[in-house]
Amino acid sequence: MSISKSSVNKVVLAYSGGLDTSVILAWLRETYDCEVVTFTADIGQGEEVEAARSKAEQLDVKEIFIEDLTEEFARDYVFPMFRANAIYEGEYLLGTSIARPLIAKRMVEIVNETGADSISHGATGKGNDQVRFEMGAYALKPGIQIIAPWREWDLTSRETLMDYAADRGIPVEMKRGKASPYSMDANLLHISYEGAELEDPWNEPLPEMWRWTVSPEAAPDKPSYITLSYKAGDVVAIDGESMTPAQVLMKLNQLGGENGIGRLDIVENRYVGMKSRGCYETPGGTILLKAHRAIESITLDREVAHLKDDLMPRYASLVYNGYWWSPERILLQEMVDKSQVYVNGEVRLKLYKGNIEVVGRRSDDSLFDENIATFEDDEGSYDQKDAAGFIKLNALRLAIAAKKRL
Repeated sequence: MSISKSSVNKVVLAYSGGLDTSVILAWLRETYDCEVVTFTADIGQGEEVEAARSKAEQLDVKEIFIEDLTEEFARDYVFPMFRANAIYEGEYLLGTSIARPLIAKRMVEIVNETGADSISHGATGKGNDQVRFEMGAYALKPGIQIIAPWREWDLTSRETLMDYAADRGIPVEMKRGKASPYSMDANLLHISYEGAELEDPWNEPLPEMWRWTVSPEAAPDKPSYITLSYKAGDVVAIDGESMTPAQVLMKLNQLGGENGIGRLDIVENRYVGMKSRGCYETPGGTILLKAHRAIESITLDREVAHLKDDLMPRYASLVYNGYWWSPERILLQEMVDKSQVYVNGEVRLKLYKGNIEVVGRRSDDSLFDENIATFEDDEGSYDQKDAAGFIKLNALRLAIAAKKRL
């Protein structure tokens, strides 16, 4: 969909300060003759974001937004998603997917604050992120104009980007040391890797690729024990120490990384139709998922737990495909959050060489009744003779069908 150049006066650009977005900044000005506002979000990616300020100033940007969104990211996006036990295609913990609606939301807010009429991003025309950014923006500000340079320009390689930058005097910081061959995305929840040898799904990832986790073989020979405290489905303390959601994720990333937990190598189905091979490190998220299911196992009613499991793949697909702000995701979230009222208590975990073992769970709201579950004398709490009638009634339809067929 083409945008009239005359309708573009001020654009909010998702800006990292790197080669791609620096070129996009200049390209927007050149192509649309517009003012550009830059927005750089710190969502726990582990890199210094303030460097983007000086880079934007060098490029004569007048309005520069650099913001720490780590706590909001963990509290309002990651934690609600983990209440749903969301996991895409049985494996992926949605680390990239869940960050995009927050960035889209803040870009729309900056549009409203600055009087801009458009937003722009550096996502390519082959990936999921273009969908996530734009679906979020359209949901929050109908009629917003979106400029996606990778779908418009003829700059198709790093070499052409470098030439464009050189021709226009755009300063490009060259990183010291050997550049990573991978396309990477990091935030407080995970880091992802694509490209290089990973493009052949038969190739094993190189050991030096991983950044957050040690290999299970190199993890300590002594296990680590931790206790997570839950309130309404969220971790509120680790080993008795109260923490914010962001602090919880940072601590679990550290503990998981030290114990070789959270590596993943998958081929996933992108929303745009292609398969993509990616590797991920999600140490804290991997621990959170295991522990949350453990505390739910003693606090959730059976049918509520099973209903959540039935709906979870739909919830995960909504997050993956960019529908965070859709009415159906919001409706599912309300149901999920209602289910978490009694998900309180503690889970004790054993972390050892890439594995997570649940070794204890307890709650004042536990539905586990030892008097009924025991193999010893249950003192009349459960009459085992009742099971015969229960079985016959549930087998009735099977027996009727079998008689007909015989």
